[in-house]
Amino acid sequence: MENVLRPLIVLGGSIVITLAAGWLFDLLLRRTDARHHETPLWGLLRRCRIPFQLVLCAALLRGTYAHTGLGAVRDHRVGIGRLLTLVLIGASAWLVVRCAIAVVDSVYARYAAAHNRDPARVRRVRTQVTLIQRVVIAIVMTVAVAAMLLTFPAMQTVGTSMLASAGVLGIVAGVAAQSTLGNLFAGLQIAFGDMVRIGDTVVVDGEWGTIEEITLTFLTVRTWDERRITMPVSYFTGTPFENWSRGGAQMTGSVFFHLDHSAPIAAMRDRLRDILGECAAWDGRDWSLAVTDTTPSTIQVRAVVTAKDADDIWTVRCTVREQLIGWLRDHHPYALPRVATAPAPLPPGDAWPPVSVNGHDERAASGGGAPRTGRG
Repeated sequence: MENVLRPLIVLGGSIVITLAAGWLFDLLLRRTDARHHETPLWGLLRRCRIPFQLVLCAALLRGTYAHTGLGAVRDHRVGIGRLLTLVLIGASAWLVVRCAIAVVDSVYARYAAAHNRDPARVRRVRTQVTLIQRVVIAIVMTVAVAAMLLTFPAMQTVGTSMLASAGVLGIVAGVAAQSTLGNLFAGLQIAFGDMVRIGDTVVVDGEWGTIEEITLTFLTVRTWDERRITMPVSYFTGTPFENWSRGGAQMTGSVFFHLDHSAPIAAMRDRLRDILGECAAWDGRDWSLAVTDTTPSTIQVRAVVTAKDADDIWTVRCTVREQLIGWLRDHHPYALPRVATAPAPLPPGDAWPPVSVNGHDERAASGGGAPRTGRG
């Protein structure tokens, strides 16, 4: 009977202690968060409750399972101990990752709140924070997996052999992972070199979009039509690309019109001013309208407008193009170019040019009219 109750008491006691400690942990964080609501760290740390409870439960069981009587058989004792050790290592890695993410998110939230008037700086810090999180997670998980493998005696022997040939393995791994390592260092260069940030508007391979995600190896661009383009981060360190968010988000855009030479340029200028005054996307910084080129049949008119970012400049350009064309169609239709597609009428008979055959005017010889063809 004692052999049955002892394991249940140890297991039940560990679970009760774990639940009580988790409840106390969450209570303390909630009260601290209520007193220091300006600091989001304490609220974010509440996400660590489950891994904290798992670490505590695994540690309690790892320290007390030998007293339950389940380890009477040596094979069972070694297997249970190794299993609890693996759970403890995994739970500890989970807890460290959750704590690191909470701290980094807290620092970013406070920074974003303090610099909300400088979105470019906030995007730069967000990019760096995201990559730091990924680096920390990768390091912690690598260490955790290595620690788990070292709990097996066979893996310890393998580890000793690997250390003995570390030089050769390092060369082979470096050659095999050249592309991966290149992307890894390119990701760090993007994060801390401030080349491109999450939320930046870019043009890559002729596609216009916004940087949605940056990892250590790839980068995702969300296009205007909701497609996602995934590219290696090394592309942005070795290939020129357009970044419309560098140096500020303000944009200047152009709208071109091909019109007849009789187009009322002064009236178009006044109409453009009225259109921009009613357009909420125009930032009021600048505008102009001028004739920039001419051909034998048309003139090229360019309207220049400004906006606070890439999305608004697109809206302003479309609004100006649509409303100016509609205004010309309704009030000055003669200004729109016309393409003649009807066949030209033939000239009358007397208007035919003279036809000279052997020096004689055939039209005069035939009494005028169309030239004779010899067919009647």
